[in-house]
Amino acid sequence: MNVQVALVLAGLSSAQAPLSAQVVSLLGDTLRPPPIPAETRAVYEARLDSARRAVEANPADPEALIWLGRRTAYLGDYHQAIAIFSRGIGAWPRDARFLRHRGHRYLTIRDFRSAAADLDRAARLVRGRSDEVEPDGLPNARNIPTSTLQFNIYYHLGLARYLMGDYSRAREALERCLGVSVNHDAQVATRYWYYLTLRRLGRHNEARELIDGVAADLDIIENRSYHRLILVFKGDLPPDSLATSGEGVDGATINYGLAAWHELEGRRPQSGEHLRRARSGSQWAAFGYIAAEADLARLGR
Repeated sequence: MNVQVALVLAGLSSAQAPLSAQVVSLLGDTLRPPPIPAETRAVYEARLDSARRAVEANPADPEALIWLGRRTAYLGDYHQAIAIFSRGIGAWPRDARFLRHRGHRYLTIRDFRSAAADLDRAARLVRGRSDEVEPDGLPNARNIPTSTLQFNIYYHLGLARYLMGDYSRAREALERCLGVSVNHDAQVATRYWYYLTLRRLGRHNEARELIDGVAADLDIIENRSYHRLILVFKGDLPPDSLATSGEGVDGATINYGLAAWHELEGRRPQSGEHLRRARSGSQWAAFGYIAAEADLARLGR
């Protein structure tokens, strides 16, 4: 057994430690893992136990360690998940999957620079390679995975750069992401962030062309909020038809999208109201919630 794998096994018991504050937000708030319904928590904990046993049984299997990190994150212990992925990077430095997942969780804890560094490194590792479907840890209603490894690398890299305000480099990553967006769900997610990025770069005609072909009748499995927001941006849906509280991932997503759109259209009061709604729920790991924080911090509100 190599040293890195031994360290993984030595650290497994710490995944069961009680969770406290996970993150300090960009606005100085202390964020703790949101409550998980008891029935859902029992399922997540059983899956985490199974993942732990898989690593113990197969310590040289990177797939087992990836799932341990993912299952740990689903229970809200993001720092422990980052530590697990870090051990995987040490043991399998050329396996881009560990960098992809650690980069995602660096986004969750608001460490955008570390996220971008990991994801940029992952992008270099997969360049020129065939893409692969990434299995869902929390399957959708149809149990059909909608993303790939390369999609997730470029998508999260584009988002990290967007959240840092590095819109030119976000555009580069999202352009690559568009090239590996192989279904409607991936397409609308990529085009949504790409549209906002182009608008912030002042490339308004390109932004309009980017979403011009997004039809209302696309078969969307998961990313309905991104799809509906794009239809608002196009003028095909009234924004009031999307009005919602900030609760849940969809609430954060919709309110952030409306906030960004109102700001780009020069309607700052409406933008500010939706930014506040985007942060009013408990799902602070949602990208809409994080982006609302980043915008509020950027605007000094």
